[in-house]
Amino acid sequence: MTIVKPSQLSFSGGGSSPLCSLKGSLLTVAILTFLSLFYLSLNSLRTSPPPSPIVVGSIHVPQTFVKEDKTDNDDDGAETATEDNYSDVYHSPEAFRLNYAEMEKRFKVYIYPDGDPNTFYQTPRKVTGKYASEGYFFQNIRESRFRTLDPDEADLFFIPISCHKMRGKGTSYENMTVIVQNYVDGLISKYPYWNRTLGSDHFFVTCHDVGVRAFEGSPLLIKNTIRVVCSPSYNVGFIPHKDVALPQVLQPFALPAGGNDVENRTTLGFWAGHRNSKIRVILARVWENDTELDISNNRINRATGHLVYQKRFYRTKFCICPGGSQVNSARITDSIHYGCIPVILSDYYDLPFNDILNWRKFAVVLKEQDVYNLKQILKNIPHSEFVSLHNNLVKVQKHFQWNSPPVKFDAFHMIMYELWLRHHVIKY
Repeated sequence: MTIVKPSQLSFSGGGSSPLCSLKGSLLTVAILTFLSLFYLSLNSLRTSPPPSPIVVGSIHVPQTFVKEDKTDNDDDGAETATEDNYSDVYHSPEAFRLNYAEMEKRFKVYIYPDGDPNTFYQTPRKVTGKYASEGYFFQNIRESRFRTLDPDEADLFFIPISCHKMRGKGTSYENMTVIVQNYVDGLISKYPYWNRTLGSDHFFVTCHDVGVRAFEGSPLLIKNTIRVVCSPSYNVGFIPHKDVALPQVLQPFALPAGGNDVENRTTLGFWAGHRNSKIRVILARVWENDTELDISNNRINRATGHLVYQKRFYRTKFCICPGGSQVNSARITDSIHYGCIPVILSDYYDLPFNDILNWRKFAVVLKEQDVYNLKQILKNIPHSEFVSLHNNLVKVQKHFQWNSPPVKFDAFHMIMYELWLRHHVIKY
């Protein structure tokens, strides 16, 4: 029997082995299959529809603010929000709309009833002047839908002690600290709620720098509670993700709101005030004699005419807002009310509603060192950009206005929205 080796096998006319021929055929088929699949994939990419909107849970997140359902019966009587009103001034307009609606339905705050209202508790000193925001909040929280008389259903607890009333009664800083500490110690011993979170679901409101100092006698108040303050400076212990910046609003406003009047604004920039900070001293020294910037190193004397200071806002494009003794200034909300683009000139300042509103859409935010180039910076802003800033400014005016009773989207509701966002991070 003769054994034939593989090398001896041959095909007539081919000269190659069957094994090699089989491998070649398989390789050819594989290459053709790959090319076919590649072509089909490429073609499907070209003809496939755009991707669906981002989905968070079951909520679609488009890029603009959709119209609200008009069937929602809101006794505040506020206008229905539209896409045009909200597409430019919010970081996340749809998130704001949805969260705001959820807040209105569910958010509850318990106000501790302790303390004599005739002294420093429960009621505001007044709702006028540059510290009116504290007074309005004390009044609004009682008039709002958010108050609950059942502490077991509360999301947050309000400590209703007014440092503005202490200041009005001439209480010293040292005594303020003692009064605050004794009051909070009484709440801790009487109620079980503080000890569940060491106060992290509690908040207090103060719109004067003495209020910040008065609460410093209790380290836990500073570390744990939500501080709603008018002087939110990063370099003095303010914690942006925990604390809340309270807008300092000088109410009642002397004149009606400005806006939609860009043709009347012929002055480039305006500031008049006391030189009670380094940045104000520099601002006055560098620019008080300039012919295009209206800069005065003192407040305008009332003897020059009725409401001269306020009327300057109506004629000015950009209103300079340097920090005073604190980073904040009521001039910012004055500018917003009168339709003058605020120029923020204050370092370490957590602007009110900064995590909701895009301030660069309706204000000019600068560093203090930019004061030396202030005029050129303002002159370099194109007219089209100024008009856009002005139009957006009109859209946010409602957020910097206090009302009694509170009105949807006003300053009170914006503060409540900030508190609503923060209460979600509290864990028992």
